[in-house]
Amino acid sequence: MARASTRDNKNVFWHTREALGLSREAASELLETIPPERIERIETEKFMPHPDEVLLMAEKYKAPTLCNYYCSQICPIGQQYVPEIKVKDLSQIVLEMLASLNSMQRQTTRLIDIAADGVIDNDELKDFVHIQKELERISITVETLQLWSEQMLANGKINMEQYNALTSQ
Repeated sequence: MARASTRDNKNVFWHTREALGLSREAASELLETIPPERIERIETEKFMPHPDEVLLMAEKYKAPTLCNYYCSQICPIGQQYVPEIKVKDLSQIVLEMLASLNSMQRQTTRLIDIAADGVIDNDELKDFVHIQKELERISITVETLQLWSEQMLANGKINMEQYNALTSQ
């Protein structure tokens, strides 16, 4: 088992590797194409990882959250367009989704009224922004559920073969 570092400012890539009990050398063997020196530079933020390296780490470390972290925190485009997703329990995800869907159901008529003439007037703007924020909450909750599913698949808690067969129908 690898000796754990006592360094305080470890990044997510470092934490993920250490949580698996891997030294940089062992991680390099697992990752196959990333040498230990490169892993160290990524973990100490001397170099930013390339997207293909993050994909490989996410797959081999069984940590799909690394992809969301990279997109929302490191990638300049993702920083603008990809929200950071927090890992949650399935029950919390479902309750948040139901709350958001119930809220939108009540606001559907107002959205139709706002959109009917194709123009958002000043008196409609406040309601429109509120509805837009609620839709964003729904979108984030859907992404959270997707990330939860990917984590369960990676950990073998959901049967991947059966899941893939059902999703390809």
